[in-house]
Parts: sequence; C-alpha cells; structure tokens
Amino acid sequence: MNYIELQLTVSPEFSDILMAELAELGYESFVETDEGLSAYVPESDFDAAALDELVTKYAGQTAIAYQFSTLEKQNWNEEWERNYQPIEVAGQVRVRASFHEPDERYAYDILINPKMSFGTGHHETTAMMLEHQLAIDHTGKTVLDVGSGTGILAIMAIKRGAVEALAFDIEEWAVENARENAELNRCPKIAVFQGTIADVDPASRYDIVLANINRNVLLAEIPTYASLLNTGGDLLVSGFYENDSPDIEQKAIEAGLTISGKRVRNQWASLRFTN
Repeated sequence: MNYIELQLTVSPEFSDILMAELAELGYESFVETDEGLSAYVPESDFDAAALDELVTKYAGQTAIAYQFSTLEKQNWNEEWERNYQPIEVAGQVRVRASFHEPDERYAYDILINPKMSFGTGHHETTAMMLEHQLAIDHTGKTVLDVGSGTGILAIMAIKRGAVEALAFDIEEWAVENARENAELNRCPKIAVFQGTIADVDPASRYDIVLANINRNVLLAEIPTYASLLNTGGDLLVSGFYENDSPDIEQKAIEAGLTISGKRVRNQWASLRFTN
C-alpha cells in the first residue's frame, strides 16, 4: 500500500490543531519539521478536495501552503529515519529508533521503529501517557492497550513490571508494527490483534486500561473500558484537547470512575481515572 506524503508550510503554533484536523481526515502519522508539518495518509484515503477545504479554513488565520506526493511503502523508513530523533520523558524514559545508540542514563529504553504508526512519543499525548505510567505501579498487573499504534504504551507497561498486556488496533499495518516493536523490546508478554474494543472478551478484567485515541471514540467507549477494569484499577486516556476534558471526565464519572490525575501540554490533555 502506498501513502501520500503531505508537506505543510505553516507557523508552529498551528501544528497541533492541524494534526488533529488531519487525523479526522484519515492521516495516520505526523512529523514536525522546520517548515511546519509532514503528514501521511494511505493513498486510498486521500481526499484532495477535503485537504483544500481544510487549508482554506486556516488561510485567514495564518500563512499556509502545501504540496503532496506519493510515497511508496518501502520508502517510509528513509523518510522517518531522516526526521526521527530520540525523545526523553520525565528524565526517566528515552524513546529511540534501532539506529540510535542506547543511553544508560535512562531507566527505560524503548525502541520504536514506527513505520506509519502514530505513537513514537513525540506527540504530547503519548508523552503524557508515559508520564502517567511512571506514576502507577505496574508490578504483577494486567494491561489493555486500546488503539495501540506502535505499541509503545504496552511496551512501557511490561518494562514497568506488568505480567501481560493485550494490545489491539483497527489497522493491519499498526498491528504488524506493534508486534515488531514488542519483539525489538524483548516483550513476549504482549499479545496484539487487529480489531476494536468490541472484540475484547467482556468477561476479561484488567488492572490498567490505556487509551490514547480521540475524543469521539473515548466518549463512546469509556463505559466499556470501565466495565473491563478490576476494582482499584486505572484508566489512562489522552488524544483530546484540554477544553474537551470536562466531557471526558463526566463520561468517566457516569461510568463509576473517579478522576485521580490530569496532565496538560500545549492544549492537549491526558486524564487518569481510578475504578
């Protein structure tokens, strides 16, 4: 499957909102550049008219220009290797690609070769989820990673002491990538399948549920996540803006959960709930 690479020239303060808008149009991965933003979408999902409408929407607020080209799947590694730099989270976690050298100063060394998956740790939502995980005792616990992307959160859970993690994603390429990354990180206790929350056994129970998706999916699925939590379990969510937090919080409260933590970065938010 080929991808379309979109190169947006835009002011940095518009990168986050445009990533959110493009995600709604099916774009799956993003790289912030010196000029603005590169975004990637399967060729079959590319809609030139919708893209033009989006750019027109913001043209009155900022200088914005774009160009796009077809990027063959086998060329993706070359693209992200050129742009992808290691990131550090809370002074304890370092997320890197396999071509970067390890750094022993960090307690958690996570290898992520992302392909087209969203979730390298570069985006605020992923980084905040990792920060929440640092605050939770994972020892001996079971974990569910919803919409796992690269599998980074499940990998972190196992590195933090979880006994097993079940991860899933609706996209075949994401499932393939999560499995590869789990193997890279020597995490055989991670099982990954292609599907949705509806495919998870409703009789199963987990100590930690991780969901870094988007506002609409969270609002629809939080009651299901809550039903899968053990008593005293934690639900960590992100993928939405701070001004959407009240709606997310209210849905979780209605599902019987209690808010126990909140993080905000560049208008993105991440919430922790306890059952």
